[in-house]
Amino acid sequence: MSARNRKAAGARYSVGIDLGTSNTVVAYAQTGSDDIRVFDIDQLVGAGEVAALPLLPSLRYHFAPGELRSEDLQLPWGEMEAPAVIGRFARMLGAQVPGRLVTSAKSWLSHAAVDRLAPILPWGAGDDVEKISPVIASASYLAHVHAAWNERFPDAPLDAQDVVLTVPASFDEGARALTLEAARMAGLEKLRLLEEPQAAFYDWLFHHRATLADDLQATRLVMIVDVGGGTTDLTLIQVAMNGGEPELTRIGVGNHLMLGGDNMDLALAHLVEKRLAGGDTRLSAARLSQLVERCRAAKEQLLGDSSPESTSITLLGAGAKLIGGARSADITRDEIERIIVEGFFPMVAASDRPGRLRNGARGGIVEFGLPYASDAAITRHIAAFLGQHAGEAHKALGLAETGSETLAIPDTLLLNGGVFRAAPLARRIADTLSGWRGEAVNVLANGDPDVAVARGAVAYALARAGHAPKIGGGSARSFFLLLEDDANAASDVTRAVCVLPRGTEEGQPIHLADRTFALTLGAPVRFHLASSVSETAFEAGALANLASASGDFVRLPPIATVVDPHAAGKGRARETAVQLTTSLTEVGTLEMHCIAVDDPTQRWLLEFQLRRETSPADDAASQSHPALPKAIELIDRTFGAKSHDVGPKEVKRLRAQLEQTLGARDTWDIALLRELFGALFERAKKRRRSADHERTWLNLAGYCMRPGFGHPLDEWRVEQLWALFDQGIQYSNESQIWSEWWTLWRRAAGGLPEAAQLKLLEDMAFVLQPPGTSRYRRAAGAARAGYEDMVRLAASLERVPVERKIEVGEWLLTRLRKPSESVQSWWALGRIGARAPFYGSAHGVVPPDVAVGWLDAILALDWKKVDPAAFAAVQIARMTGDRSRDLPDDARAAVVQRLETMGAAHAWIAMVRETVALDRADEGRVFGETLPAGLKLIR
Repeated sequence: MSARNRKAAGARYSVGIDLGTSNTVVAYAQTGSDDIRVFDIDQLVGAGEVAALPLLPSLRYHFAPGELRSEDLQLPWGEMEAPAVIGRFARMLGAQVPGRLVTSAKSWLSHAAVDRLAPILPWGAGDDVEKISPVIASASYLAHVHAAWNERFPDAPLDAQDVVLTVPASFDEGARALTLEAARMAGLEKLRLLEEPQAAFYDWLFHHRATLADDLQATRLVMIVDVGGGTTDLTLIQVAMNGGEPELTRIGVGNHLMLGGDNMDLALAHLVEKRLAGGDTRLSAARLSQLVERCRAAKEQLLGDSSPESTSITLLGAGAKLIGGARSADITRDEIERIIVEGFFPMVAASDRPGRLRNGARGGIVEFGLPYASDAAITRHIAAFLGQHAGEAHKALGLAETGSETLAIPDTLLLNGGVFRAAPLARRIADTLSGWRGEAVNVLANGDPDVAVARGAVAYALARAGHAPKIGGGSARSFFLLLEDDANAASDVTRAVCVLPRGTEEGQPIHLADRTFALTLGAPVRFHLASSVSETAFEAGALANLASASGDFVRLPPIATVVDPHAAGKGRARETAVQLTTSLTEVGTLEMHCIAVDDPTQRWLLEFQLRRETSPADDAASQSHPALPKAIELIDRTFGAKSHDVGPKEVKRLRAQLEQTLGARDTWDIALLRELFGALFERAKKRRRSADHERTWLNLAGYCMRPGFGHPLDEWRVEQLWALFDQGIQYSNESQIWSEWWTLWRRAAGGLPEAAQLKLLEDMAFVLQPPGTSRYRRAAGAARAGYEDMVRLAASLERVPVERKIEVGEWLLTRLRKPSESVQSWWALGRIGARAPFYGSAHGVVPPDVAVGWLDAILALDWKKVDPAAFAAVQIARMTGDRSRDLPDDARAAVVQRLETMGAAHAWIAMVRETVALDRADEGRVFGETLPAGLKLIR
C-alpha cells in the first residue's frame, strides 16, 4: 500500500478543496458517511470581526504599515503572520484602497510566459507594496484553510485526511505541478488532483445516486460547461447503459481557455471608466483594479433574481480626497446584459469558430497582462470544442458520422461556475445548444454552483472507495516526446513518439519496450514534450506528425536538466542507451523515467522546468553543424592543454578562422553557439597564456553565450561562467581586455541572477557616477578603462532593483547634458527606461512618472542630430497594453508627433501607438547587437 493510500485508510474525513480564481471552498464527509457538508471557513469580515462563511474569497490585501491594528487581525488560531488580510475583509479593503489587492492568482499560476515563482503580485502595485508570487498567493489561501480546519478539528489535522484538490481540466503539466507546490507550501504534502468539470458532475451524480439509472435513461452525452473566475473549462462525458446501470466515461476535455468572470468584470469596468466624472478618464492600473471589484458586485446584483433596473458604482478618491474625490456612474441591467450576455454568450451558428478581433476590441480583457482569449465569445469556443471531438460525440450519441463539419450536439448539459447563478447566462447557453441540436437539451439542475466543485471532490473520494458512481476515461490527453532528428527539416511537421496514450488509467505504467533512446549523462539536455486532447487514437511508442500550424497539439514546459552530473567522470559527458517508462501519477500528473538498457537498476526521473523561458529558442534543438569538429580543433589549437606553436597573429585570427570554417558568425545559430561556448569553457584555464589569448577568449565566449538564456540549461552554463568573475582579468593594464571583459558580462547578463547583476553594478558604480560625485568608491581590483562598455552593461542589468535603475538613469542624464557625451548613453537611457524589458520581469520597469521625466529631456533634443535619442524615446514610450507600465496618452502622443515630423519608420510610430512586436532589426537595437539565429523576443 502506498503512503498516500495508507494515509487515506487512516483518515477520519474525506475533504474536497476547490481552489478557485474567485473563491476557495471546502467540503467534507466523515469516513463511512454519505453526508457531504460544506466547511464554513473562519475569516475576517471586518476589523477584528471574524465569521465562518462557506466561501473564502481568493484574495489577499497587503495593508500599509499602521493601516490596521494588531487587534484588527486576530483569527481564532492567532494573529495573521504576514502583512496581509485574506478573504472577505480583503475584498472590502481592496474595493476601497487601490493597488494593494492580489487577485486572480490562479490565472497567473497557469500563465507560462511569466515566472510564476517570482514576486509579481499585486500586478501594477507601487514599490511600497509587498509583492508575492502566484504560487505563494495560492499557498496562502490553502494555508488559511489548513489553519481554519485544524482549529475546528484539532484531533483530525487536515494533512492527515483524504484530501482532493481540484484544478481546471485544461491545466497543463506545469500549472498542475505548481498547484502541488503551493499545496506542499501550505503543509498539504499528500493529496489527489481532480478536474473541476468532473467534480461538478460528481456532485450531481451524488445527489441523484439513488435514482441515477432513471435520471440518465435518456442521456447519452453530457457536456459540462464550467465558467469560473479565470477560465472556461469544457468536458464531455459519455453515458452508456450496462446491465441497467449507467457507465460513465470522460471522452473529451478542452484546451486551456483563459476566459471567465474576471473578463466580464473588466469589460464592465471599461464602460464605467468612461463615464466617471472628472478630467482623468484613464485610471491607473491600481485604480482600475479597484473599479473592477466594484463592477463585479454590480454585475452580481443586476443579473440576480429580482434585480433593480440600474445601480450606481462609486469610486472613492485617493489620499486626502478619499471622500471628496469620489466619482459615481450609473449602469443599467440592460447594459449589463448587452455587454455580458451578448459580448460573452452571443447566439452564434454551430459553424462559427473563435477568431482574433479587430484592433482595440480586446482592450476590455487584457489590461493586466494576462493572456486572455482573443475572442471573448464563449459560445464560439464551445462550437470549436464540439468540432474537435465530433467523432467521439457521434459514437456516444449513436449517430452516423456525416463529415467533420457536422457537430454532434450533446443531449444533456451541466452548467457550473458562479456566473451561471445569473439566469440570463444559463438560458443563453441552453438556447444556443438547443438551436444547434434542433430540439431542447436537457439541463441538469445545479442548485449551488459556488460549492458544487468542492462537494464533488468529496463525492469523487467516496466513489474511489466504492460508495458512489465513478467516472472512467483515464488520461484526458495523449503525451508525446518530440524527436530531435527533424529539428532542422524545412517541413512544418515535427515527428514525435507517443509516450502515454489518451485514456491511460492512473498508476498504469507505460513502458516503450520497442523504442530505445540515447541519453546524454553529465551534460545539459532538454526534452521537448507536447500533449493533445484530440480524439485521435495513438498507441504507446507510435510515431506521430505534429503539424506546427495545428491547434491539436500543445507544447508543454520542457524537461531540462543535467542527468547524473557525476556519471561521466573527469568532466566528460557520455551517452547511454535508455528506454522510457511513463505513468499518470495518483495526483494526475505525468511522470517520466529513463531506464538504462544495460542496467535497469539505473533510473532517472525527468521533471518539468517551471520557470519562465523569457525568450525561447526554436522548439527543437538544431542539428550539429557539419564543420563543428573542425572548429573545435581550431579552438583546441589555441586554448588546448597541449601547447602548440601558435603566435600572436594566429591567436588574433582565431575568430576569422572560425568564420571561414562555419560561415559568417551572424549566421551561427544558438545551438552552434552553445557548442562553441562549451569548447571554449572547457579550455578557460588557458585563456591567460597571453594578452591576445585573454582578449580573444573573452570576445568569443561572450559572443557564444549571448544573451545568457534561450537554450537548454543556459542557467547552468552561466553559473559556471560567473565562477570566473572573482578571478578577474590577468592583463589588467590592457584597455581592450577591459572592454572585452565588460562586453562578456553584458552579453551574458540575461542569465545572471539579481545578486550577480548587483555585484557588477557595484564594481562599475565609481566610474559610472558623474564627475564630482563621491557616493561610490572604487571597488578593489575594479577597471581603469571601458566607460562606454560599462554604460552598455549597466543598461543591460534588468534584474537590479528599480531604485538602482533610476540611479543609473539619472547619472546618464547628468552626463548627457554635455554635448560631448557618447551616443551610447542615449541607447542606455532608452534601455533602462523601456516599458517592455528584454528579459527582466515586467513588474521591475522604471515607474511611468520617472520615465516621463526622462522622456521630456529626450524630447528637448534635435533627433536629427542625435539619432539614438529617437530610438530611446520609442522604447520609453512604447505601448504594452498594461496601464501599470504605459506612459500617459499625452506623453506618447508627443513622441508620435515628433516621429512623424522627422519621417521615422512606420514600425517605430506603431510601437508607441499600439501593442506590436519588434521586428528583427529593432530586436538587435534593443539587445545592442544581433540576436542568435533561432532566438527572438516574445514581448
